[in-house]
This record gives sequence, C-alpha cells and structure tokens, in this order.
Amino acid sequence: MSAEAMNSNNIIGKGTTFSGNIQTLGNIRIEGRVIGDITSKAKAAIGPSAYVEGKVLAQVAEIEGEIKGSVEVTELLILKPNCKIYGDIITNKLIVESGAKFEGQCKMGQSEGKKIELTDMGEANQNEHKSLKKAI
Repeated sequence: MSAEAMNSNNIIGKGTTFSGNIQTLGNIRIEGRVIGDITSKAKAAIGPSAYVEGKVLAQVAEIEGEIKGSVEVTELLILKPNCKIYGDIITNKLIVESGAKFEGQCKMGQSEGKKIELTDMGEANQNEHKSLKKAI
C-alpha cells in the first residue's frame, strides 16, 4: 500500500450519478448520487447534497446528506444537522448534532478493532474483460 494511495482524495461531484460499488484506500467525498456500496479505509464525507443508496463502510465518516442503507464506521461517525439515515448504524464513537435524523438500530463499540477489507478489483476486472472478449 503506497502512502500516495492512502492520502488520495476522491470526489463524486454534485449533479453526478454513479452506479456501482466504490472502494478506496484514501478519503472520499460524495456530493452527488451513488447507487452502490462505498468502502473507504480512511474518511468518507457525505455532503449536504448527497444521496447514497447502499452500505457505507469507513474508518471515519461525516454525514450531512441522505443514506438509505447501513453505515459502519470503525472509529468516529459524525451526524451533521441535515443528515438522514434510513438503516442501521454500527460505530465505535458517535457524535449526533441537533437536527440529525436516523431510522434504524444503533450499536456502539461494535466496530472497534475491525479491519476494513477491499476486494481485488484488478482481478475481477480482468475476468470480466475475458468474459466480454469471449462473448464478442
């Protein structure tokens, strides 16, 4: 794992729709719409204009937008005043600011020591590419 990859910043901008799962070693900020799971070995920031339909798994997360799916954070989860979460929350530490809303169960201390694993997307993409070549 290079320090460069771990310090990378990724952005899904406002007005952008992304369908599929996202995995990153670095930070990610969502301002647009994501239909799929988000996994970050660092920080996930879900901005005020963001909509996520899927699971969010990160080391640290700050949520201002809307999530329909579970949220699992191994260290600190911050729910900002305008956030809406429709799903279960599992985190080690939680800060809920006035106005934040969530529907679901909340378990604290459950993620302590959990390791975030990323799948080997390179191998999956190579197999998909081989399948497409055979189909053509």
